[in-house]
Amino acid sequence: MNRFKKILSLKGFPMDEAQKEFESILSVSDADFPSYNEQRREHILDFHLKNNPNYAQFIKKTHYNSWNEIPIMTKADLQKPLGDRLSKGYKKSKVFVSKTSGSSGHPFIFATDKYAHALRWAYTLWLYQQHGIDMNSSFEARFYGIPKDLIGYRKERLKDLLANRHRFDILDLSEDNLHQFLKLFREKPFDYINGYTSSIVLFARFLKEQQVVLSSVCPSLKLCLTTSEMLFPEDRKLLEEQLGVAVVNEYGASELDVIAFENTKGEWQINDKTIYVEVVDEHGFALPHGKEGTVVITSLYNKAHPFIRYELGDRGVIDENSRPGHQILKSLTGRTNAFAVLPNGKKVPALSFYYVTKSLIEDAGQVKEIKIVQEKLSRFVIHYKATVELDDSQKQKMTKAIETYLEKDLTILFERKDELERSESGKLKQFTSKLDS
Repeated sequence: MNRFKKILSLKGFPMDEAQKEFESILSVSDADFPSYNEQRREHILDFHLKNNPNYAQFIKKTHYNSWNEIPIMTKADLQKPLGDRLSKGYKKSKVFVSKTSGSSGHPFIFATDKYAHALRWAYTLWLYQQHGIDMNSSFEARFYGIPKDLIGYRKERLKDLLANRHRFDILDLSEDNLHQFLKLFREKPFDYINGYTSSIVLFARFLKEQQVVLSSVCPSLKLCLTTSEMLFPEDRKLLEEQLGVAVVNEYGASELDVIAFENTKGEWQINDKTIYVEVVDEHGFALPHGKEGTVVITSLYNKAHPFIRYELGDRGVIDENSRPGHQILKSLTGRTNAFAVLPNGKKVPALSFYYVTKSLIEDAGQVKEIKIVQEKLSRFVIHYKATVELDDSQKQKMTKAIETYLEKDLTILFERKDELERSESGKLKQFTSKLDS
């Protein structure tokens, strides 16, 4: 057994058994895949109805005429002690326990049984191999946050050492620290970068200022994997130019698995191996491919904790050309709860608001990152990280453009920050509304 799998096995995850299961999943033909997938869904539903009292109480009925009738689970439904949500025969001490980032506003602790978690790793290893990355030997430059308490810090550093990766602390993205990042890339033979999109983009902007293409000073670098945050087309172009390697975008959720991962053709291929992905309307009915709706996920193997028709909080579109065994996520259009509400009653997707502002503010030059906060119905504050203050003409230009796209007579304020506030994990929440707080 190779090193990475051996470490997971020593931690109690049955990697050999999971690997065999995963290979059997890969062997299912496209023709047989719909019936195979349906059997897996029915099996996990039946298991939780019989073995998870909390889920049985939530779902209320024991029989449904169609999958579409099964109630949608939300994060708010899971705001109760983990012990109350575990299936019979599973204890917190015997499962993998972790916590969501809380980016949706509803953080919670979740559990995955060790077999399902091992299967998740088998799938991830396979995905990386498609792009020439072997997690057992490839050296990772990891752009993630790190706990500040001594025990948490040492625990993460030990995990990094065992997993053959170096963690770049993205909770400090000062220029001095970015210089240290570059120094490490000059000194260490990294094979790939993996981490939060906004932090890697910020590093790429720094490289552009330094007139450095990263692969020229770190020739071992092969790939960049971005995750957890939106990757805009112009940011992808910047990354490809300044890192000098291909960029692969991942869409996932800590409580589930990788949801979609760019394949070698550049398609955002949906994970249909360990989860079942649907895009549904406001009534919970699956929409035809090509239609935008709410993303809901069913975890096909997690017996410790049910995630059945679980609403992640995102909206997306499945490509019209998808087929069994080859589902493609055409677009991810933002979080369901991320809307800017305007005085005239109009709701604007925060992603659109952010996108308009982002393109304008970056044209002003020297702006590294932005974050938009809606404080009142007509009052928006744009926090920006920059080397210099925006002048009045730049601010007026942006205010006028925002009013053109959105609504007139909005109050737009600008606040320059040395660093933008991030979550404990290091994520940058690009839009925040205080209207409901």
